Amino acid sequence: MAYYQNIFSEVQVRPIEPEHGIPVDVDKRWGTPFNSYLFGLIGNAQVGPIYIGYLGALSFACGLIAFEIIGLNMWASVNWDPVQFVRQLPWLALEPPRPQYGLKILPPLAEGGWWLIAGFFLTASILLWWLRLFRRAKALGLGYHVPWAFASAIWLFLVLVFIRPVLMGSWSEAVPFGIFPHLDWTAAFSLRYGNLFYNPFHMLSIAFLYGSTLLFAMHGGTILATSRYGAEREIDQIVDRGTATERAALFWRWTMGFNATMESVHRWAWWFAVLTTLTGGIGILLTGTVVDNWYLWAVKHGVAPSYPQVYPPVVDPLSVSPTTMPGGAP
Repeated sequence: MAYYQNIFSEVQVRPIEPEHGIPVDVDKRWGTPFNSYLFGLIGNAQVGPIYIGYLGALSFACGLIAFEIIGLNMWASVNWDPVQFVRQLPWLALEPPRPQYGLKILPPLAEGGWWLIAGFFLTASILLWWLRLFRRAKALGLGYHVPWAFASAIWLFLVLVFIRPVLMGSWSEAVPFGIFPHLDWTAAFSLRYGNLFYNPFHMLSIAFLYGSTLLFAMHGGTILATSRYGAEREIDQIVDRGTATERAALFWRWTMGFNATMESVHRWAWWFAVLTTLTGGIGILLTGTVVDNWYLWAVKHGVAPSYPQVYPPVVDPLSVSPTTMPGGAP
């Protein structure tokens, strides 16, 4: 007996005339629409036209400049060797300025100046893209849920590369641009401030992150499981009885005694996703500015037990001069 399993879009809709959507006041979309089989497997087969606009063009230009600065600096760090560049790419980074430069607007390019320039253009690209999202939502008469959700992610980015470094008085507190180096920064950041896992806002961020994946899996699995009944066809769910929507609701009432609606499940997912980066940004912002050691904070507030001192205290290398460090210059 054949078993129905919807992994890819098995039926692709390809209209004779491309779909241009509803008419809007300002419609300067670019490109000749065409159909793509590969895109049709995961979504709508039609590609284009796309609205770029001056905000989209500026955002793309600023992002390209930032990408080029970061990439060329990474390439220069391996002496312009293309083989080593590809081989070591995950470990290469564009580092922020050193602590001695503080908040200097433009330190030497090779000592953090390029990081500041790349950060400026990257931030400009992201903010311009947010403004583009906002304006497109307004032009189509939509709510602003997408741009505000994106703003939550931008908040975390700005905390990491701008707001917290400014409050700490040094660009050296910012995150390097790189794949593994930024993960190394995260690990060192947690160790330096007494284990970030004891940060209550970090706890909330992780809870919302796991909750987001759970809601995404539950909702995505439900729609795929009921797509054999036309769960993706909204009009059928409105006018027909015994449809996929009712079967999905019955399934969750059977399994956990309660079911979301087709609207509320998306509200839950939106809030969980937004609160992941919102609380994460608050936790990062408080680290070093308000709380120097999250473990000691947790002990003081009864969150963590007080463990016996087995090893000597760890000295923050940034708080001492090189001459007092082991092996330092006399």
